[in-house]
Amino acid sequence: MQELYVEKGYAIAALCALASVARSAYYKWLKWTPSAKEREARMLAKEVKRHYEKRDGILGYRQMRTQLNRKLNQKYNKKRYYRIMRALELKAVIRKKRPHYVSATALHVAENKMNRDFDASAPNVKWSTDVTELKYGNGRKAYLSAVIDLYDNAIVSWVLSHSNNNKLVMDTLKKAYTKNPGVSPMIQSDRGFQYTSHEYKRLQLKYGFTKSMSRVGRCLDNQPIERFWGTYKSESYYLTKYDAYESLYSAVRRYMNYYNNYRYTECLDGLSPNEYRRAV
Repeated sequence: MQELYVEKGYAIAALCALASVARSAYYKWLKWTPSAKEREARMLAKEVKRHYEKRDGILGYRQMRTQLNRKLNQKYNKKRYYRIMRALELKAVIRKKRPHYVSATALHVAENKMNRDFDASAPNVKWSTDVTELKYGNGRKAYLSAVIDLYDNAIVSWVLSHSNNNKLVMDTLKKAYTKNPGVSPMIQSDRGFQYTSHEYKRLQLKYGFTKSMSRVGRCLDNQPIERFWGTYKSESYYLTKYDAYESLYSAVRRYMNYYNNYRYTECLDGLSPNEYRRAV
């Protein structure tokens, strides 16, 4: 009504009659100013929408609460963020299910020594590693290998390659040891051919780590890295179509930096993995 009155010059009385609104109600609305609480709610809603779009829709209300409370130096509860995101019709990207694979017979198989005990009292005590397949261009494939530290869920090392071969896994492990020389963690993996190869066995003897392998068909035995793949794919990989290997590589590098340094989580006291490690 106000726009029609200002822009078109229509009479307020006629507009009120057309909209079945009392003139007194219109003038009351005209003089109304939002309360401090309402202004705060509007501000928070704008921040939620801006942060949601900045992160390409990957944030649910829990992550939104953690990140925005830190940014705004506030302690708004997650229910408030839930109500705001529901009102704005903002939902986190839905995670896709990972295909189920059964590993082939291996050469150097190890027992499941970790036995789903994923708690670590210090950095570089327990690592989890795996390879996942990514696609780009017209059905072309790339393979991402990573090592995650169970102490703070930090990505210790990662390598992206055109080929899913022994070199991919060995390079990932060598990169992890270059960053962390002298450590001897227990490393959980599946029974894929790279982890049961002679090359992997030689690296075990060289670095002195303890091998632990998931049982056949039991992906939960290696849950930490499986959970990370789901997080990475839902928050980054599934959001973009990659025409070239270079663009996929850049996106992976960007996400790994975000994950280690800026993805704050409640289980780490609201810190990112790298912040949590430095705080000890």
